[in-house]
Amino acid sequence: MARLDNEDNRSVALYWDFENLHASLVEERYGEGTYGKTDNRFKVQEPLVDVQAIVELASSFGPVAINRGYCNWQFYGRYRDALLQGAVELIQLFPPGASAKNGADIKLCLDAVEDIQRFGHIATVIIVGGDSDFMPVAQKIKAAGRALVGIGTRRSTNRHWAKSCHEFRYYENLVEPLAEAARAEPEAPPAAVPALDPAAEMLRRAVHLLAETKGDPWVNKGAIFHMVKRLDPTFDPREYGHANFPAMVKALDQVVEVRKGDSDQQVRLLP
Repeated sequence: MARLDNEDNRSVALYWDFENLHASLVEERYGEGTYGKTDNRFKVQEPLVDVQAIVELASSFGPVAINRGYCNWQFYGRYRDALLQGAVELIQLFPPGASAKNGADIKLCLDAVEDIQRFGHIATVIIVGGDSDFMPVAQKIKAAGRALVGIGTRRSTNRHWAKSCHEFRYYENLVEPLAEAARAEPEAPPAAVPALDPAAEMLRRAVHLLAETKGDPWVNKGAIFHMVKRLDPTFDPREYGHANFPAMVKALDQVVEVRKGDSDQQVRLLP
């Protein structure tokens, strides 16, 4: 998929049909139809969505300029910390009846169309949700010359909606590698690369996201620090004992391998 990596002013708009994703995960865990029951839907919800994983994926496409979540948030207070950390703007939608939909997909689509008309700097639109209701807005986004990325669960995503995107990512593929890595974490990691070294972990995350988006394990070194700052604007290599970012990469030679590229050094994660 075409990317605008060299244009730093080209940004990302991220829209969440949050209840759609949460409901899909509830039903995957507890059985089909579980979430739709009134007693289950209209109560405080346990957090299941990995908000950070999706925000980090969005950041790999460029600076996130718009990050809006559409939901009846009165039952989602336990997501508070994750939503604050992810800088998600919450759009409150009350359903008009006990069995009615909250209209998140309609409001989301209207906002997305308005935003791409108002803001020429938006290059990529990301929609989190699996409904076929998003197919009409997909045509509008593509007609406006913007890249469209969809995110949804395997079980609940409409295949026609997925195919209407330039690129579609299954939620499970975003979070399963992270869960596997956590399970595989050795009890006594090598002293040279402490498991909880924030600089090493940040470097791993940035290179991993760039490689996943590019489809190539080798990424340009110059793109990594931009990715790091998107993930955490407060990150400063000096806080972790490195004079600057190149010095940090050089010191973490147990995490990444560096080679000479055509116009820039290239970096990949070591196994």
